[in-house]
Amino acid sequence: MPDPPYTRFLDLLELAERNGFSTGWTYDSHVLWQESIPLLALAADRTSTMKLGHFVTNPGTREPTVLASTYATLHDISGGRMVMGIGRGDSARRVIGLQPVKVAEFEEACKMIKQLMNGHGVAWNGKGLELAWARKDYGEIPLYVAGYGPKALGVAGRVSDGVIIQLADPVIIEWIMSTARKAAEDSGRDPDALKCIVGAPSKVSDDLTACRDEVRWFPAMVSNHVMDLIDRYGWDSDIPSELTDFVKARKFYDYKDHSRVGAAHGEFVTDEICDRFCVIGSAAQCVEKLRALEDVGVDEFNVYLMTSAQEETLDLYGRHVLPHFAAASA
Repeated sequence: MPDPPYTRFLDLLELAERNGFSTGWTYDSHVLWQESIPLLALAADRTSTMKLGHFVTNPGTREPTVLASTYATLHDISGGRMVMGIGRGDSARRVIGLQPVKVAEFEEACKMIKQLMNGHGVAWNGKGLELAWARKDYGEIPLYVAGYGPKALGVAGRVSDGVIIQLADPVIIEWIMSTARKAAEDSGRDPDALKCIVGAPSKVSDDLTACRDEVRWFPAMVSNHVMDLIDRYGWDSDIPSELTDFVKARKFYDYKDHSRVGAAHGEFVTDEICDRFCVIGSAAQCVEKLRALEDVGVDEFNVYLMTSAQEETLDLYGRHVLPHFAAASA
C-alpha cells in the first residue's frame, strides 16, 4: 500500500526486486492512503528491472485521458516498464460517496485508454486525440482488467490483454477465465492470448493458525465485489457457489480498515476460505498451491504484502519459493 512513510514503500519494492520479483504493484485509493502516482514515478527511479503499475486503478476517480497520459509519461520515466491494472473502482470510489463506474462506461474508457497511452490516435468526446510524444519504441503498455462477474469479464475478454483475479482459488479462477475467454472468442479475438494475473496475500510460515489470522481481511475485501454480483445477478446465477456462498455470514465492512490485518469485518471469514483464497503455510505448502495455480493456467502470481514481517516474506520467497519457478514471473 502507498502508506506513509513513502520511503518504506520504495524500500520494499527495492527488496522485492533484489529477491527476484518481476512486477511491483500498488493500490490506487487516494483518500485511504497517499497519492500513488508520484510514488510510482519515484519507484521507477529506485528500481531497474521490475514492471510497475496499479493493482488496480479506475477511470472514475482518474479522468481517462489523464490516466492514459500518466501511464505514457511513467512508461517514459521507467524505460518501458509500466503495466496497467484497471477496474470499475471499489474503495477509491465508495470512500468519496460514488459507486463503481458503470460497465458500459468502463468498457469505452478501457478501449480508449489502451490506445491513447500507447501512442495511437483515438476519438473521445467528439475530439480526435493523440499523445504524439508517447514512447512507442519501448513497446506497448498492457492493460489488464480486474473483475469477478460476467459483465466485467466480458469487458476483459473484448478489450484487455488479460484478467486480474484477486483470489487464489483454482476452481473460481477457471470459471473466471473461461467466462472472459468466451467473450474474447465471441468478439473475434484470440481467447488464448488473454493472460491470467492472480493476486492474493501470501505468508510463509509453519504456523498456519497465525497465517490465517493475518489474511482474513482479504476474503472480506473480496466480499465487497461479491455482494455487488449478488445484487446484480441474485443468488441463483451461473456464478459458482465457491465464490458466493462465503458472504452469507458477512455482517459489515469498514473501509477505514480496508486491507488491514486484524480488521473486525474479517471475523466472519473461515479457515477454509483463508486456505482457498490465499497462499499460506510452509514454503512447501506455498509452492504446492502455486503449482496448483500454474496447472489451471495462471501466468503470474502477485503477493498482497499486507501482512506482518513484510521483509521476511520477500526474503523467504526469494530463498525458498521463487527458485521453484525460475522461468516464471514473480
